[in-house]
Amino acid sequence: MEKVELLLKNGEVWTPGGFVEADLAVSGGRIIALGKPPVLPDSADAVIDAKGKKIIPGLIDTHTHHRDPGFTHKEDITTATMAAAAGGVTFSIGMPNVNPPTTTVERYRALIEHHKKNAIVDFNHNPSGTVPEEIPSLAKEGPLAFKIFMVKDTGRDYPHMPGIGINNNGELFKCFETVGQTGLPLMVHPHDQDLMDEIEGRYWKREDRSPQAYAKAYREFDGIIWDTAMSTLFRMQKALGSKLHILHMSTPEGLAMLRRAKNEGRPCSCEVNPWAMFLGTWENVEKLGPYCLGFWVPPAHVDALWQAINDGTIDVIGTDHAPHTKDEKEKGWKDMWSCPGGEPQIQDYLSLFLDAVNQGKLSLDTLVRISSYNAAKIFNVYPRKGVIQPGSDADLVIIDMNKEEVITNETTYTRVGWTPYHGRKVKGVPIRTILRGKTVMQDGKITGKLGDGQLVKPLR
Repeated sequence: MEKVELLLKNGEVWTPGGFVEADLAVSGGRIIALGKPPVLPDSADAVIDAKGKKIIPGLIDTHTHHRDPGFTHKEDITTATMAAAAGGVTFSIGMPNVNPPTTTVERYRALIEHHKKNAIVDFNHNPSGTVPEEIPSLAKEGPLAFKIFMVKDTGRDYPHMPGIGINNNGELFKCFETVGQTGLPLMVHPHDQDLMDEIEGRYWKREDRSPQAYAKAYREFDGIIWDTAMSTLFRMQKALGSKLHILHMSTPEGLAMLRRAKNEGRPCSCEVNPWAMFLGTWENVEKLGPYCLGFWVPPAHVDALWQAINDGTIDVIGTDHAPHTKDEKEKGWKDMWSCPGGEPQIQDYLSLFLDAVNQGKLSLDTLVRISSYNAAKIFNVYPRKGVIQPGSDADLVIIDMNKEEVITNETTYTRVGWTPYHGRKVKGVPIRTILRGKTVMQDGKITGKLGDGQLVKPLR
């Protein structure tokens, strides 16, 4: 056996077949062996004793708003990936609603070169699919997918921003077709803009622009603005055969459409967001207002999401990490429509889901699959990422399922300095994050350096 640079001993290691008691040998940033002495040596350049702990693959966040370039008063690639490392994420995939939006090869290359110098964990960036003539060239740069928002530019903040939205079915069809020809998935933020104009206009006529009105508008008629949009997407996907990845899945009808597509063998997948599972309650709409919006998700819809996680309908967790400053959020108390939606998520979501594992809402095996394994397969980085086996990157998270912590603003690494989960107690936390064999977080402290993160392209 080649020289062992790092040996993790005595842990319970996740494999696709379940957890096993095993040691892990790492060299050159890759896992070289999994087993026990005498198969593995009992010493190495560095040894970590993981007795009593679980070892899982590094998390893959398929939906991060790094805010860099253009909105670095909210976040930048360094602070975003520091928060990622603190939360057990070793691979973070950025979104195109930066400034300028990544609609051209020139913009994409500039962003990637900047990220290479400043990221703490591995990364990629999904460009916008709004300019069809740019899509073939952009695909050659190595993104994992393209992304669009089914919205129009209204001059408001996210998601109604220039260069990232399509609010025309003909243009949407052309985008689907062109992205499909590249073989990459199309990630879509579903939104029936015309229907939303009608629904939210009713609240505006009553001069009600409160957080409560905003929350209700987006969930009126059992989430119709999501469902009609998804119906269009699934029909176009069926016509063209393109790969479709639905963002922000949160309605029972949307889940039913996805189940039908999967049963027909179509290449369709979806994400669930942590805010849908842990934040978007009516109690929080009343108490936190703009700091939890985003969207309200009624209890019956949350129950449907838990069922879909456990039956395999939901494929991945995408955090939708979307930091905004407190000054930007405060505007929402009087006019939520003038306030950008979204909040920090990437540092806290693993602990929230581990707490849910301890509560019996899902198994740890299921959590690993939706937080890493499935994403690696959907976005074509498996088996380099998303699994613990010889030859894979040594991206690892050591978790303590019995450790209790309180999430606080003071311990967050995101630039805006707040988390919507402030004060929440969790049981189950990541205590060490390892990126290609290097510890980048230990006991909540970031040890990674600028440039530790690498661009990870699709394998085929």
